Amino acid sequence: MVVLVTGSSGQLGQSLQAISENYPEIDFVFVSSSDLDITDKEKVTAYFQKIQPAYCINTAAYTAVDKAESEPEKAFQVNVKGPQNLAEACIETNTVLLHISTDFVFDGEKTTPYAEADTPNPKGVYGKTKLEGEQAIAKEWSKHYIVRTSWVYSEFGNNFMKTMLRLASERDTLNVVADQLGTPTYAVDLAEALVTIIRYDFQNDIKPYGIYNFSNEGVCSWYDFAKKIFEVNQISIPVNPIPTTAYPTPAQRPKYSVLDKKKIKETFALSINPWDKTLQTVKR
Repeated sequence: MVVLVTGSSGQLGQSLQAISENYPEIDFVFVSSSDLDITDKEKVTAYFQKIQPAYCINTAAYTAVDKAESEPEKAFQVNVKGPQNLAEACIETNTVLLHISTDFVFDGEKTTPYAEADTPNPKGVYGKTKLEGEQAIAKEWSKHYIVRTSWVYSEFGNNFMKTMLRLASERDTLNVVADQLGTPTYAVDLAEALVTIIRYDFQNDIKPYGIYNFSNEGVCSWYDFAKKIFEVNQISIPVNPIPTTAYPTPAQRPKYSVLDKKKIKETFALSINPWDKTLQTVKR
């Protein structure tokens, strides 16, 4: 079974590489943006024809949330045209597409976890392009799993955990936003969930295509997350909780973006780790 992974140099791509040896029955093909530019339709089509993947996991994305506000066309190309190109290529090779989306498709105005059926209402360019990417896939190709996730971190790439650890080595005190609530997602746990979906799809006649939410379990603020990162790493540094208004950014963040995971847990018999327990196991 050939599984193509796009965007392999990112956090999730590297996490999939890290666990790939645990699944010898899967022939993973990892490509970075320099290997395969998903915005180039002709190259995407040619590559699919060449390797004939049974599944494609698209981890490629424009994720610079604030920069997207000043680079909307670039964000559109990667987050909308790219997934559309992949979906169209999947049609030709009958490839099942797994695509990663985000909590930013919601406005964050709820106070209870977001379910897959809740109406999206993105507030910024990043969220809007990610939603349009979802819609492009759904329009083009029925054989897809769209997985929305949140607050992704890992030992790979750039992320909140790494930023906090770096800042702690450079400063005497830190201010961290405390009025945005969500759930951290360990990229390796997300990678395992994606493989679980593929194995389920491969082994069962009924294919539960559609949109799913995945993050680790629990709820916290960025302030809570930072405090736990320092606790786990035995770092002593004063951390001050601040409101979002004290840390203005070009893009508006959801105030509340906790995701309801009931659907993915029941459909694929997934057991999901609490975010604080998982954080203790992450290699630094």
